[in-house]
Amino acid sequence: MPQLCACNQGFYCYIPSVFTKNPQPRRTIMAHVISSECISCGACEPTCPVEAISQGDDQFVIDANTCTDCGACVESCPVEAISPA
Repeated sequence: MPQLCACNQGFYCYIPSVFTKNPQPRRTIMAHVISSECISCGACEPTCPVEAISQGDDQFVIDANTCTDCGACVESCPVEAISPA
């Protein structure tokens, strides 16, 4: 039997009971990674359409939960430090 949830939008959202009874953990799939060859030039950051790339402590990093595997960053890297995981 489906259930209704009260959301903050002022109406009820239809939610199948399979999602409320058996929630599945979110899988983290790293589509691309930035290797230690990164020179922190920042060329990749503005090319990411979902803003998954940010400056880390020593180099730029890709957020696995945000990356959509589009590959736009791969072509922008001058030292070829970005590759599929």
